[in-house]
Amino acid sequence: MNRTEFIIATAIVLFLAFALGWFASWLIHRLTRVSRADMGELEQMAQALHEAEETRDQALTYFEQREAELSNQLSQTEAELRAAMDGLRDARHEAEELRAYIDRTQKA
Repeated sequence: MNRTEFIIATAIVLFLAFALGWFASWLIHRLTRVSRADMGELEQMAQALHEAEETRDQALTYFEQREAELSNQLSQTEAELRAAMDGLRDARHEAEELRAYIDRTQKA
């Protein structure tokens, strides 16, 4: 094999490698290409996902506000209960004192 034949053979091998690479690239692009219908569907799914995330965020905000309101109401109710129990204890103590006073006055 002389020099010219070697150059031609090398050029043919390089051209075949280039052609095979180009064909493989075209084939992969063709097989993995997303159609316009699929893009529309993906766009709708993305929009639905965005709306669902917004709804979830709104629900979380609502529940946080509601929890804060209920915690506040519970604290107020507990404070009222403590005040009522203190008042009841004082009333029972006063009633005992009055009963004792009445018993002492009736015996005398």
